[in-house]
Amino acid sequence: MNSKFVLDDFIPINNIHKPIFLAIGIFDGVHLGHVSVIESAISSAKLHNGLSVVMTFSPHPSVYLNSKSRTQLIMNLNQKSDLLFKLGLDYLVAKKFDENFSKIKASDFLRYLLNEIPRLKAVYVGENFRFGYLRKGSIDTLLKLGPKLGIDIWGIPRINQNGMPISSTRIRNALKVGDMNNTNKLLGYPYHSSSIITTGSGLGKKIGFPTINTKWVPECRPCYGVYIVRFYISKSNRFPSKDTEKDINWLNGIANYGVRPTITKGDHKSKLDPVLEIHSLDRLVESKSGEYVFVEWLKFIREEHNFKDMSLLKKQISKDCIEAKMFFNHE
Repeated sequence: MNSKFVLDDFIPINNIHKPIFLAIGIFDGVHLGHVSVIESAISSAKLHNGLSVVMTFSPHPSVYLNSKSRTQLIMNLNQKSDLLFKLGLDYLVAKKFDENFSKIKASDFLRYLLNEIPRLKAVYVGENFRFGYLRKGSIDTLLKLGPKLGIDIWGIPRINQNGMPISSTRIRNALKVGDMNNTNKLLGYPYHSSSIITTGSGLGKKIGFPTINTKWVPECRPCYGVYIVRFYISKSNRFPSKDTEKDINWLNGIANYGVRPTITKGDHKSKLDPVLEIHSLDRLVESKSGEYVFVEWLKFIREEHNFKDMSLLKKQISKDCIEAKMFFNHE
């Protein structure tokens, strides 16, 4: 995450004497619907020699408003910022959502923004955007007040897929059942993860399938099981930018995500943190603890199973590898 351009308030932006074009939203997943809102702000900023800014919230408002059923995020702030800057965004403000912020009335929201950002010229939101105390504000509230304050209001229509609006909720639901095809369609890019490599038990190597091991526990966990993936090893946890993508040495692989029921005995498996293990289909990969593995999740093969013995597990992994190789051969 580039701390120079990720802020928790607007003070540094106000020191830059340019008009501000502000997109507001959680933007969890930065999916195709989000992109349409954000790119509208970016385009306007470029046209008027201004700054494109996204205001999101950290933590998610549900942490404060409904902590017992808080929203499980698709991605963390680090992932979100990398994707936003890849679109060409200038600044990201991760506003702290607390009691004071939650009590701002919808009728006062634009005045609050104008006080925080005197050079605010336009606001961009999805047409279903809700805000203000008790979420009473809507796009109609903004349209009523914006012109009076000299602020252009842009309500961006929702994008539909198969007659249904694209939403972060749909993506979370698809992830939880291993529907990577729909997940990636709705996101507009392959779902991905980045995590630090740890030392494993070496069991994979003993049975002929050496793995890169990492503990990765996102808020919204994909379905436990085996996936077709592509991956690369990096010394940085930063996601690839447009400039660095061409230099990446991607490898094809399969990955198991879960609690490894065949290996982990006992009734405490449900309490364990899941482990992500990646096996390369191309060549033996040398990796070190402390390095990072960046993974794109392409297809779900099967759920985790508890095999009676290691020979059955080995036989199944062989089948998984064959299916993955067929997938890449037909890409």
